[in-house]
Amino acid sequence: MEFKELIAERRSIRRYQSSIDHDALAAILKEAQQAPSWKNQQTSRCYVVESPEVLEDFRTAVLPAFNQNSSANAALIVTTYVKDIVGFTDGEPVNEVGNGWGAYDLGLHDAYLILAARNAGYDTLIMGIRDAEAIRTRLNIPENEAIMSVIAIGKRGKDASVRPRKDFDEVVKFF
Repeated sequence: MEFKELIAERRSIRRYQSSIDHDALAAILKEAQQAPSWKNQQTSRCYVVESPEVLEDFRTAVLPAFNQNSSANAALIVTTYVKDIVGFTDGEPVNEVGNGWGAYDLGLHDAYLILAARNAGYDTLIMGIRDAEAIRTRLNIPENEAIMSVIAIGKRGKDASVRPRKDFDEVVKFF
């Protein structure tokens, strides 16, 4: 698929007809690993919940009702980053952004992930409203990792409309 077409087709899907098989999911996650990161530190981490026996209980325990509904029939990927590495030198932040650089790198990783998913014929929904402590406990995520998002991934059950974008001149300034 051409890159422009890939970007144009990617949508946040809120109804899935089916999940994704393990091998396809692993291939997408390997592609996401190619995202750039600060000094190639690669602090992004993924915790995948794909087992039907675990999915519904996990979804119910960590997501609000609207996100439970939006992610039904999809696998879930929790994305985190290891804190105090990216944007730090000798344990000190290199500038005022500090751990924001870890979040920045994870955002790049997640962008690669959702585009790789669309390229493989799958769709995603990034959910930021979640119970981080319940996620940490259930998936045994170490305290040195910041939990950022839960990403639903599967085959779309319903198309999503194209959402309007702000005027180009409002978001881009040339000097």
